[in-house]
Amino acid sequence: MQKNRFSKDKLLHSKWTAQEVKNKERHFMVTELVRNEQSHAVEQCILQAVMTKNEYVLNPDELKEVSAWQMGWK
Repeated sequence: MQKNRFSKDKLLHSKWTAQEVKNKERHFMVTELVRNEQSHAVEQCILQAVMTKNEYVLNPDELKEVSAWQMGWK
């Protein structure tokens, strides 16, 4: 099964397209990374919808799912 490949450290300001449109939101940008205080590993990312500015908290591993997310704005 194919997965989106990326470095979690380089996610900030990356662009994503949801495969399914929900609430008229399809295009997103990563606006913030939430890191573990001790290890500094990326634990969560904040995605902001381009059109509505709504924000969503996601585990970065969810963005690896090709069936749900596509890298870039398509």
